[in-house]
Amino acid sequence: MTLWTSAEAEAATGGTSTRAWAANGVSIDTRTIAKGDLFVALKDVRDGHDFVAMAFEKGAAAALVTHRPEGVPQDMPLLVVDDVLVALEGLGRAARARTEARVVGVTGSVGKTSTKEMLRDVLGRQGRVHASVASYNNHWGVPLTLARMPEDTEFAVIEMGMSNPGEIAPLSKMARPHVAMVTTVAAAHLEAFDDLGGIAREKASIVDGLEPGGIAVLNADVPTAEVLQKYAKNQGVAVQSFGKTSTDWQLGDVRVSEGATVISATHGTDHYLFKLSLPGRHFAMNALGVLAVCEALGADAATAAQDIALWLPPEGRGTREVVALDAGSEEETIDLIDDAFNANPTSLSASLEVLAAARPKDGVGRIVKGRRVAILGDMLELGPQEAAMHAAMADDPHLKALELVHCVGPRMKHLHAALPEAQRGQWFETAPEGATRAASLVDAGDVVLVKGSKGSKVSLIVDAIRKLGHR
Repeated sequence: MTLWTSAEAEAATGGTSTRAWAANGVSIDTRTIAKGDLFVALKDVRDGHDFVAMAFEKGAAAALVTHRPEGVPQDMPLLVVDDVLVALEGLGRAARARTEARVVGVTGSVGKTSTKEMLRDVLGRQGRVHASVASYNNHWGVPLTLARMPEDTEFAVIEMGMSNPGEIAPLSKMARPHVAMVTTVAAAHLEAFDDLGGIAREKASIVDGLEPGGIAVLNADVPTAEVLQKYAKNQGVAVQSFGKTSTDWQLGDVRVSEGATVISATHGTDHYLFKLSLPGRHFAMNALGVLAVCEALGADAATAAQDIALWLPPEGRGTREVVALDAGSEEETIDLIDDAFNANPTSLSASLEVLAAARPKDGVGRIVKGRRVAILGDMLELGPQEAAMHAAMADDPHLKALELVHCVGPRMKHLHAALPEAQRGQWFETAPEGATRAASLVDAGDVVLVKGSKGSKVSLIVDAIRKLGHR
């Protein structure tokens, strides 16, 4: 199916094509580009113009550029513009304008990607859905997601993130959602804001782009809930709240077990009982917000409540897997929880609760007793109080159920020092150092959580533990 013709792209961007072309998709990365894609030569760490020739070698239909790059033949189809990012934004706005999709924008300090994936799954069972890939949620990720949206999309889920003030409102105005959701507000990117109130106001600005009659779906349980609701109401936006303290979508009993989370909730006179196929109280809150969004979009919330059991988190965000250490023994395994993509105090506490509820296996490893083991990397962008915030995690109530905590990075050294001696595992300056010692950190029968901000690179330790099973 053709996504963009040269004439449509010229109208959207104000650019000029060197010859006619038609594209089936849009790509910014030659490593994942598909035949028939329009290659967008963005400038980031590298200049995308350096990869245009490679994009054509891999079958690109055309390239969006500011000039003909060296080594690109004269007959190659180029869409020439003044500024590639501005042109990508033009494609995004044009794609949004030509669809009749019901659109939801999702933001939050924690859980926005997992919530986006929940929405993709449940809405995809009620209509044609288009959603952000991975964490494409910034100044180029949002227009890229929009530019990739087919015209016949019925539901669109657009994730929006930020690192600094003033970033979310422009993204929302580009996406023009019918529903805007804030999953939570927590101490993430705190170094760029004075306090949590500032983060809350930035998150709340997602309502600035709402279509007329749009609805804000807001977490009622965060300390800054009043800030969120006040901002929305000052913009004349209707609010649907969700949470334990909400009167709209009220969270009831949440039962976390080894392999599932069972949730009860009420909305008006309707009662819901549904489950997730993995443990996690924080996932329960997001799931309730998903039901609220579905109803606000015009989808069926009851059907979504049934279908949400089929959802599993994306890689690095709480996924669980079994690593078999010995192919000849079904018992010699490690239960690995990969949560290595993001971390702040709120999300770390939620992950520790999941680990605390897990059941290790005794009598199968060299240590005999199975353990709950956490391998924790630095939480980044917490601002001037980061040392104290890392050390304070030693007081987290879920930590008491753990047998061993290994720490990675200069910030996590503060937690390492604050841990009781019996729980204090190894400390590594960097994740590559920890990865080389993976075999000494874990044992058969253990349940192992690896958690840290993406920049801490603790995903290297996840990979090293996986490779223990390849002997």
